[in-house]
Amino acid sequence: MLLTFSLHHAGAVRAADIDIRQCIIAGWAGRDLAAIEHHIEELAELGVPRPSAVPLFYRVAANQLTQDEVVQCVGPASSGEAEVFLFEHGGDMWVSLGSDHTDRALEAHSVALSKQLCAKPVARDAWRYEDVAAHWDQLVLRAWIVENGVETLYQEGTLASLQPPEFLLQKHFGLNRIPAGSGMTCGTVGAIGGIRPAPSFRMELHDPLLDRRIGHGYTIDFLSEVA
Repeated sequence: MLLTFSLHHAGAVRAADIDIRQCIIAGWAGRDLAAIEHHIEELAELGVPRPSAVPLFYRVAANQLTQDEVVQCVGPASSGEAEVFLFEHGGDMWVSLGSDHTDRALEAHSVALSKQLCAKPVARDAWRYEDVAAHWDQLVLRAWIVENGVETLYQEGTLASLQPPEFLLQKHFGLNRIPAGSGMTCGTVGAIGGIRPAPSFRMELHDPLLDRRIGHGYTIDFLSEVA
């Protein structure tokens, strides 16, 4: 899947087309294992199967990645999750932003299928990883949804609550860098007020040290679920 990014480094911006041939969703990627176990137990009460490993890496078809501002989903039960998105270009690892949009109704049957069913929106800007690695834990994920016509804060938290990229990459690839042609999302922060669908989703990755943001938003075209 060909994605186009504006790469920000050393005060300059250049465009790059990146061919992503495999997409990996890192799930259960928090640092607090006790909190993860509590969440697993909560979801189990709703019928969501216990993960076979923590963290767990889901493969999603690369053609589900999109930078469009409208995505189509079957049925009304899907929702977004703001996550860091990693990829490789020119020998460097780059940091962008993606949404692990997921069908919550299907999640109780199969988490992997619930992720595969939905498009994965990705932002168009990226930072070089080495430019933010030293203050990684200070980066902030945020997301907003629209409820009753009003935009509401839906997610907010620093990356200090999630496993660092090197840990996830080592676990999945056995490497400290992401291989060329791969894209990986790196986990998310909790939903304020609980996970729920909404007609639009806006997200950002905020670097308070360098005072910059990566943002992306999309609306959802809910398709009728017919039998």
